[in-house]
Amino acid sequence: MPDTSQCRVCSGTVEQFFDFGRQPLADAFVTPGRTGEEFFYRMAVGACRTCTMVQLMEEVPRQHMFHEDYPYVSSGSTVMRAHFEKTAERLLDTELTGPDPFIVEFGCNDGIMLKTLADRGIRHLGVEPSGGVADMAAAKGIRVRKTFFEESVARDIVAADGHADVIYAANTFSHIAYVDDIFRGVRELLAPTGVFVFEDPYFLEIVQRTSFDQIYDEHFYFFAVRSVQEMAARHGLELVDVERLQVHGGEVRYTLAHPGARTPSPAVAELLAEEEARELTHPDTLRGFGESVEGTRERLLALLRRIRDEGGRVVGYGATAKSSTVINYCGIGPDLVSFICDTTPAKQGRLTPGLHIPVREPKAFADPYPDYALLFAWNHADEIMAKEREFRQAGGRWILYVPEVRVV
Repeated sequence: MPDTSQCRVCSGTVEQFFDFGRQPLADAFVTPGRTGEEFFYRMAVGACRTCTMVQLMEEVPRQHMFHEDYPYVSSGSTVMRAHFEKTAERLLDTELTGPDPFIVEFGCNDGIMLKTLADRGIRHLGVEPSGGVADMAAAKGIRVRKTFFEESVARDIVAADGHADVIYAANTFSHIAYVDDIFRGVRELLAPTGVFVFEDPYFLEIVQRTSFDQIYDEHFYFFAVRSVQEMAARHGLELVDVERLQVHGGEVRYTLAHPGARTPSPAVAELLAEEEARELTHPDTLRGFGESVEGTRERLLALLRRIRDEGGRVVGYGATAKSSTVINYCGIGPDLVSFICDTTPAKQGRLTPGLHIPVREPKAFADPYPDYALLFAWNHADEIMAKEREFRQAGGRWILYVPEVRVV
């Protein structure tokens, strides 16, 4: 019998379709000498037979993931800074048009999206449980509350600031297993004609690209249009628009509203039809995805071992949360990748979760250049390769594994 659990959205049966085995927390970079203190869990993923929501089989307690020392900073990428500035401008043009509009962003990180709105004088509030990045947002002049978003917090916001015209979340909502509390908070906080807008990795893209590294502890849900539509309806809201985005390896921006408040866009029906045609959560599709993941592991390990055995040197580029899944599922240690360079100061001088590859500052990449660079931050490939032209000119070659293992 396949392993099953109860769906956190509809209480249906979730049937496991892939098991990545024992995994550490993806963003818990380890101080040398403290490697015996790591938290591990079984990372398996399944799909609900009833509402089709794809989700982790086991939840990691939120305080283990989002805390004072949470290292990810949204504004670290030029591409993401431009994306959030564009998002803010779009919201200004389409939703924040009244006499005194108000926006709330939960999971606001360092305030990169809200900064554009704050500079325009828009009433705003960020809700961010990770204290370090919340302090970064406050330093930019962003109003921020250091807490997790939930119903009680929404009530407090309404009492202090009134209802929100926009509630926004980017790469946050899929992290939160307790959606019932979130939706109660959204319904409480959202103005009658307001919208709840969130963007997260798209499960169809994950399947098509075999981008299995999008699966890690912080991503509890893997959204698709059908599962989001069902989830919204079960919690008293309506999916009224969808938009595919190219950031973070392929996402969808979903727009929800109170039932009947908006006419659904034709884009909703179009993406639903595409998911149905591709049989996105059919057991055969999910089984094929698992086989593709296993094939990627075999080919990537074979390539890295061949390079090592021939005397070549491989360095990792980008100590991303995604890299933790690849490293630990594939069994990639310092014998195959000598170190990973990363621009995040909080990660430098530490070891990757689980298999403990050293993380070094970017200048180490050229001291001297390696023979190969394994690009863990593949979703920023164009930006990174443009920056590292001298590596290519020196004869260096990039290794990518999405959508397939290849040397560039």
